Order: sequence, then structure tokens, then C-alpha cells
Amino acid sequence: MTENRKSIIPLIFVGGGILLLVAGLAWLLLRQQAAPAVTSTPASVEQVVRVSLDDAKAAFDASTAIFLDVRASSSYEVSHIPGAVSIPLNDLPARVGELDPAAWIIPY
Repeated sequence: MTENRKSIIPLIFVGGGILLLVAGLAWLLLRQQAAPAVTSTPASVEQVVRVSLDDAKAAFDASTAIFLDVRASSSYEVSHIPGAVSIPLNDLPARVGELDPAAWIIPY
């Protein structure tokens, strides 16, 4: 009986170590966040692409564009473009996944 105990003890330690490794890896994988989308930022105001009101409205009416209101929620509640999506600028990094990546996103 003593011999059986001696052979089981190393197995318990090895099994416990493997269990700790698997739990640690699972914890790391579950804590990883999706990498944020990286887009180039214009270096100057002159590099910002402007869109005409007619082009923006035509795209919105054709459902190929989304108007994104990045103002504070209180400003959105006072007045906004009908159908615009409200995501305040400070919340945008966390909520960018709510937007259709295939759509033309026109922020204002």
C-alpha cells in the first residue's frame, strides 16, 4: 500500500501542474481583447476628405452610408439628423464594432 501511495503522489503533482497551466492559458485567452481597427489619421486639416451634402444625402438615402453623430448624448437628444447613429466620441473606441464596416460612415 505504501508503494502505491509513492507512485500516485508524483502523478498528483504533475496533473495539478498541467491543470494550472491549462487554466492559466484559458484565462489569458479569455482576457485578450480584439485589436482595435487601425485607420490612418490625417496629419492636417487639408488632408481631411470633405463630402458634399448632396453626395452624403444620396448615399444615406441609398442605405450605403451611415451618419454618425459623435457629439455628447445630450446634444443628440436636442437635435440630430433623423436616422443618425449616436456614439459620443469618447465612447467610439469601445463601440466601433456596432457600426457596419461595409457602410460609408460619415461622422459629424
